[in-house]
Amino acid sequence: MRLTQLLLALTLALPLSTPAADSPEVVKALEEYMDFNEYGSSLIWPEQIPEDDWKKIFVVDARDAAQYAQNHIPGAMHIEWRQAIARRNELPKDRMVVIYCNSGSLSAQAVFALRLLGHDNVKVLQDGYEGWKAKGGFAAHKRATRPAGH
Repeated sequence: MRLTQLLLALTLALPLSTPAADSPEVVKALEEYMDFNEYGSSLIWPEQIPEDDWKKIFVVDARDAAQYAQNHIPGAMHIEWRQAIARRNELPKDRMVVIYCNSGSLSAQAVFALRLLGHDNVKVLQDGYEGWKAKGGFAAHKRATRPAGH
């Protein structure tokens, strides 16, 4: 059984009145998950994506409907971050999925939950929509003056 499946099974087995932190099995599974993942494995910066590669990526705007309607990355599907679990079957598993919000904090929560549920191909667009725009949008890779990252 994969770690994420174990974690989900353990969490679902707990009575609703029992916090996950009170379950040594859940805590151990989360610790193993956190130890297993490489730093940055679920992050990608706009400048790491060559312009032509954007066509191959499934992009999700995790902001609210009003923000999406106002402006979004062209081609992005709208799935508000709180709906990511319920709508996870709409996400492809055979290619990269990049989820963004304004800054990366809400989309990071959605990505963390999806990765726990086995969606290993899902990444947070670091710096979100605002960072994507500021770095040049689809041309961020071409405009980068130094390697992306920490």
